[in-house]
Amino acid sequence: MSLRSALLNHWLRLTEKRHLARAKTPEALRVSFERKARLFFRAPKGSAFQRGSVAEVPVLWVSAPEADDDLLILYFHGGGYVFGSPRTHRAMLAWISSMCSAWTCLPEYRLAPEHTFPAPVEDAAAIYTDLLGGGTLPDRIILGGDSAGGGLALALLAEICRQDLPRPAGCFAFSPLTDLRYAGASVRENADSDVVLPAERVDEMADMYLQGADPDDPRASPLHGDFTGACPVWLTASDTEILLDDTRRMAEVLRAQGVEVEMLIERDLPHVWPLFRGLIPEADATLRTLAKWITRLARPSAGN
Repeated sequence: MSLRSALLNHWLRLTEKRHLARAKTPEALRVSFERKARLFFRAPKGSAFQRGSVAEVPVLWVSAPEADDDLLILYFHGGGYVFGSPRTHRAMLAWISSMCSAWTCLPEYRLAPEHTFPAPVEDAAAIYTDLLGGGTLPDRIILGGDSAGGGLALALLAEICRQDLPRPAGCFAFSPLTDLRYAGASVRENADSDVVLPAERVDEMADMYLQGADPDDPRASPLHGDFTGACPVWLTASDTEILLDDTRRMAEVLRAQGVEVEMLIERDLPHVWPLFRGLIPEADATLRTLAKWITRLARPSAGN
């Protein structure tokens, strides 16, 4: 772990973890994340940001100058299904766009408590179907997300398999939330070592989203999904975060169903550390590793 990562961990423990533990309303969480993203996250020079909509869902199109419009990353932001937005994640996606020469699409999917389960999954599935209907080739689409958004990307992949839709080229997730029962041992074992997420609030956040729905529904917890015939999946998490076992168990489930999986477990990094690209060297290293995986997968179609 670098010195900058050690300093970042200390700062996050003193500020962000305390804030997430004490914030009283979803609005407080949303405003804080938006403000911090503007202050700390920087996109590469020349990045383009354009608002639009797909399947009547607002989206933010993000691209670096060298982006190839033949490759699309459909990315779902994290925030426990309660906060976060395309604006909080646009800088990181601009870097991914630059590294992969790809366009990125960040949906502003509906959030709880105003819109509860399965609203985000419905939005995600509608967007994917609309992209296919509009002529985007499935093997030129990469699904991605972080935290709850990583869980949403995986839930969408399970829905694609269930509905037997054309499969995307791949799916990746940073520190994904894959089990809304929070049954992984790391939720308890890493409660102190996690420098971002307060374990004592996980049930509250799940209840805000589910509001009585079954947490074992694969659309809520992709850990219980059927991924038979799915595309390759790339997962990463830190060994000190409470969602570590969400990644480990998800990898086990996918491999048991015959899915090709690459899993990267890093040492003592904060939840979704790639957001901190430019602040810690490990963020840049992880994004470059991901970019190589995407580039290897996303070869031109036979008809192109």
